[in-house]
Amino acid sequence: MSRAFPLAGLLRVRERAEERAAAELAQARREAEAARARRHATSEALAGSQLADGPDRLAFVAAVASRSALSLLLTEAERDLAAADELVADHAVQWSFARRQVRAIDRLAERHDETERRLDAQAEQAALDEVAGRRATTDDTTQGDPS
Repeated sequence: MSRAFPLAGLLRVRERAEERAAAELAQARREAEAARARRHATSEALAGSQLADGPDRLAFVAAVASRSALSLLLTEAERDLAAADELVADHAVQWSFARRQVRAIDRLAERHDETERRLDAQAEQAALDEVAGRRATTDDTTQGDPS
């Protein structure tokens, strides 16, 4: 009879940790993509902004202030994107580590299953050999009996 894998509980815990790390990595990637989109939108807005033409000083000052604000927003968006990319890299390392831990226990489980199958096959073969041996001795005794 097969014996349960003794580290099955640990394997389940490690698999949950790996799933959690994968979910955190996916979330970090979504946040990085959102930061990338914000940076792109801010960059496009800054590229599309123009200084006012003509003698209207107030319009010129408003355009300069707008471009300055967009420039600061772009700097902030680039900083946010760098932080998001760093977070993605950190989560990728954590997921990779969690995956390696699962794989290590998983390989042990595979070896355990293989060993259990081999032991079950050996036990079955021994039982078949015993039945065959009994049948052979029963056949020998019935053939040797002149009744």
